[in-house]
Amino acid sequence: MAKKLNKNSLEYPREARRTLKPSYDPETFGRWSERFARFLGTARFLVFMTGFVVFWLAWNSLAPSNLQFDHYPFIFLTLLLSLQASYAAPLILLAQNRQADRDRVQGNEDREREERNMADTEYLTRELASLRSAIGEVTTRDYLHSEIADAIEEIVKKLNKKS
Repeated sequence: MAKKLNKNSLEYPREARRTLKPSYDPETFGRWSERFARFLGTARFLVFMTGFVVFWLAWNSLAPSNLQFDHYPFIFLTLLLSLQASYAAPLILLAQNRQADRDRVQGNEDREREERNMADTEYLTRELASLRSAIGEVTTRDYLHSEIADAIEEIVKKLNKKS
């Protein structure tokens, strides 16, 4: 008899539930906000925004009054600029926070790399010190020659005494 599998068991992934809350990928939104913040800091944006404002002011000042769409002293322009600033500020802050997170991770990696380099340097320093002390204990050629010369002199003296 075949065992009936329960759809609520761990063998099956849960199906996505429908919700009224919008879903978005925070990473994609973050990358988009960084691109937007980068664009706001360019000369191109300043030229576009200046052109837009100059066109708005010129149109609503020089066009016939039946074609003007901002009849009051540019209140609609002020509203649009305020709206743009109210969206730009949080996006710029989001981009700065993401950059700060990257800088923090990079700083941690740099510290870990520096600690490894320091440990390697200390190890090499200890090895070099042990090699220096080992070299100090090694017999040199001059020392060996002088010892052999002394031994030959002693042998010659002993042979001269015997004869």
